[in-house]
Amino acid sequence: MQRYNGPAMKPVCDKTLQDLKVTAAELRLRIIEYSASSRTPHVASCLSCVDILTIYYFHLLKIDPKHPQNETRDRFVLSKGHAAPALFQVLAMAGFFSEERLANAKHDGTDVFGEHPPAPQYLSGIEAATGSLGHGLPIALGFALASKKNNWSNRIDVLIGDGESNEGTTWEAAMLAGSQKLENLTVVTDFNKWQATDRSQAVMQIDPLIDKWRSFGWDAVEVDGHDIVALSDILQKPTISRPRAVIAHTVKGKGVSFMEDDNNWHYKIPTDKEINDAKLELRVLS
Repeated sequence: MQRYNGPAMKPVCDKTLQDLKVTAAELRLRIIEYSASSRTPHVASCLSCVDILTIYYFHLLKIDPKHPQNETRDRFVLSKGHAAPALFQVLAMAGFFSEERLANAKHDGTDVFGEHPPAPQYLSGIEAATGSLGHGLPIALGFALASKKNNWSNRIDVLIGDGESNEGTTWEAAMLAGSQKLENLTVVTDFNKWQATDRSQAVMQIDPLIDKWRSFGWDAVEVDGHDIVALSDILQKPTISRPRAVIAHTVKGKGVSFMEDDNNWHYKIPTDKEINDAKLELRVLS
């Protein structure tokens, strides 16, 4: 890996908390429009984690789009890879690649902008190819162990879905991170209470989720996953000798009333009318 000897890392754009709310609304509209133009599903899964992604990329992460291979950069892994359309919009807005490139992307299976994040060598800003659920946290765990071994002060964060919490690899990684006291590692669960075919609690006994993380040696907290101020505060607080688990209570399809808590939008593609209706609700000009 090429070493970086430039200025110290800093957030791409340290926006005010009020600006973050505006940015999140703009991102929601872009995601909906992209879903329609690319015929890409999972729009509701994207909308539930927009506020989380916005805080990370425009307020917290110390990264440089001009030097994306700086080995001491903060790292963010989107383990719930089906929310890739949200990450694509965030990375384009953050300057990792042009917004025009994303807007003009081919959607015939030949481009890197698919339903899940591609391998890092194919798209700047991507830390890991994910989508086969349960692998993002183990990858992030490896990043965190390497950083600790090298005495780097960067943060390693991973976003998982609540359905992904069914996977045994998630808990194997949780056990190891707890035993290694990886205070540089944070996992955020996008707890929108749904997975592909049913309520998460109906599929597996997921609750009490916070107690599970605490039992594995993590500093676990719960928060409203759409409260920009509360999220920012929790994610900036340091932990001591323990990894951190944030249970972010979210709403699938957040921001658009006819999509909210409707699992049909795990698969549906918005129509032109639905895009216009969403635009009115989000109060974002085209």
